[in-house]
Amino acid sequence: MSQGEVPRLHVSGTFPTILLSSLLFFLLVGQSAGDGYLLYTCTNKANFTNSSAFQDNLDLILSKLSAAAANTGFYNDTAGRIPDKVYSLFLCRGDVNLDICQTCVQAASQDLVKVCPYQKEANIWYDQCMLRYSNRPIFSTLDLDPSRSGYPNQSSNVSGHVEQLDRALNKTFTDIIARAAFSTSIKFATGEAAFDTLRTVYCLAQCTPDISGSDCYLCLNTAKAYLGKCCDGNERAAQLWPNCVLRYSIYPFYQPKAPPPSLSTNATATVIQVIKEPNSSHLPIIIATSTVMVFLLLSTVFYLRSRRRNGRRMRRSNPNVNDVDEIISVEYLQFEFNLIRAATNNFSTANKIGQGGFGCVYKGTFSTGQNVAVKRLSKNFGQGEVEFKNEIVLVAKLQHKNLVQLLGFCIQGEERLLIYEFVQNTSLDNFIFDPTKCSQLNWSTRHKIIRGIARGLLYLHEDSRIKIIHRDLKASNILLDDEMNPKISDFGMARLFVVDQTQANTSRIVGTYGYMAPEYAMHGHFSVKSDVFSFGVLLLEIVSGKKNNYSHQSESSENLLSHAWRYWNEGTLLELMDTTLINNYSGHEVLRCIHIGLLCVQENTVDRPTMASVVHMLSCNSENLPIPSAPAFFIPTTREGDLPPREHYSSTTESSTSKPLLSTNNVSITELHPR
Repeated sequence: MSQGEVPRLHVSGTFPTILLSSLLFFLLVGQSAGDGYLLYTCTNKANFTNSSAFQDNLDLILSKLSAAAANTGFYNDTAGRIPDKVYSLFLCRGDVNLDICQTCVQAASQDLVKVCPYQKEANIWYDQCMLRYSNRPIFSTLDLDPSRSGYPNQSSNVSGHVEQLDRALNKTFTDIIARAAFSTSIKFATGEAAFDTLRTVYCLAQCTPDISGSDCYLCLNTAKAYLGKCCDGNERAAQLWPNCVLRYSIYPFYQPKAPPPSLSTNATATVIQVIKEPNSSHLPIIIATSTVMVFLLLSTVFYLRSRRRNGRRMRRSNPNVNDVDEIISVEYLQFEFNLIRAATNNFSTANKIGQGGFGCVYKGTFSTGQNVAVKRLSKNFGQGEVEFKNEIVLVAKLQHKNLVQLLGFCIQGEERLLIYEFVQNTSLDNFIFDPTKCSQLNWSTRHKIIRGIARGLLYLHEDSRIKIIHRDLKASNILLDDEMNPKISDFGMARLFVVDQTQANTSRIVGTYGYMAPEYAMHGHFSVKSDVFSFGVLLLEIVSGKKNNYSHQSESSENLLSHAWRYWNEGTLLELMDTTLINNYSGHEVLRCIHIGLLCVQENTVDRPTMASVVHMLSCNSENLPIPSAPAFFIPTTREGDLPPREHYSSTTESSTSKPLLSTNNVSITELHPR
């Protein structure tokens, strides 16, 4: 918006309403950096230079976004090619019209390059819109970093009514978060609630439409948790993520109804004419409006001067506010028991989709149509609540497309429930070990599943800020979505590691025979390399379609690993491949996957690759791989005393004489015993 231009607004009401709305908009969406936006972030991971290819692409994409805002409230696009490719998107507030949207996006495009000069990733949030760009893919992916909490120039609070405000916010947020995530295509909802006899709190929730409903739900609930920490008792506050916004204020800041038709050019001219040539009937209005203008102008000046000071104070008082891996208060993820009971039809047998040592898994459907998987812990399971809380703390912090998402939980008396996203195509074991269904997994799909599991495990080991060791990676703990993308599930046995910790011991062995690394099965030593071993077994099972039928009661080495090693020595590795793949496979990829699987199941932990190396080896087909040595065929002795006593084991034995537990949506049904 050029200086002096009268913004076009879709407003209704009398003359003072029009003039005041115009003034408010002009102040909130100013023409220079610093007086229009709420907050911004610059990611200092990579910079570009003036007149570079990246800058040309950035200029191009910002111009395209500004033009697109005339026709839509959300838009994403790219410009250029890697390594100078730019990904960018904007999102306008769900209640604003396209004129305001375009003006806001234009201002954001100009301001963002000023406040984040020569940086390849940046985000900016206005009252009416947000805009971001990056040198990495950002579409359809939930990002909870970077973020901003609080509100510029926030100093007032609702003293004496904090508890009432908190109750009103909790109830209203719960409602609008569900509506934004699951009830609307634009992922936008507002709501109001009275919190004392005279005042009302106004709440708004919105997500970028490109993310899924479950991602939106998780993003907004995480925002709700952060608002509870940073802004308790404030008159207004906002939690701003790249993919979602959650705001409230005791003053109206959005339009409760759809905006009326645009203010015409003649109407704008009339407004200007009235200001220039006032008459007696307009004089009281003009005096009142002038007073408001002076007040708002002084407030804006105060805001500009105190912005930087308040930002520093906010960071000092809450230094971890941007730490996505901070433990989220579980109360913000809690579902009402009656809601879950209704969604599962009172936990009916018809809705039951799995059963294991922890309890049963049910499919639930909310009134919005959203499907979930509900894990109902056994009431007589001694350590159920401990495992339950452990899983909440762990899974709520993990954000990756190859991990099953925890949506929330419920506690009601003895009832302990976990609510997960519903994954459509059941678990991997129901496909690769089924003589009929295995034909549905061609080689391309199996290779995609292998790579997805590897990326999910890499995230657990290295890319999340808290190191996670799964300890029970197996085919029944890999779920497949409607596009056969893998999602790792069941973190009930995961062990939380600090960043610099690499190994730990346990006196209780938990896991599944056939997948457990020898150092873990024999001595209770587990590390990231224990998961690597399990991944290697799983990889060989996916390629071969055969289960690693290991039994600790047998000295026979005739299991999947020994077969693979024999084929390696004979130079006939393709004989290990599932026969259903014979007419449709890539010989080079199959051989490379078997090779990587053998590297992962080496008996010595130092000989096994890290998951980072595995992901690289799966992606780079031209690089030579190390030569594997003999894998750990079996625990190399059955002499009494070499194995921990049987009662020290807590695992699911899947031998040829025991029927494995299968599920249709196996969120977490590993048969366990208390540690």
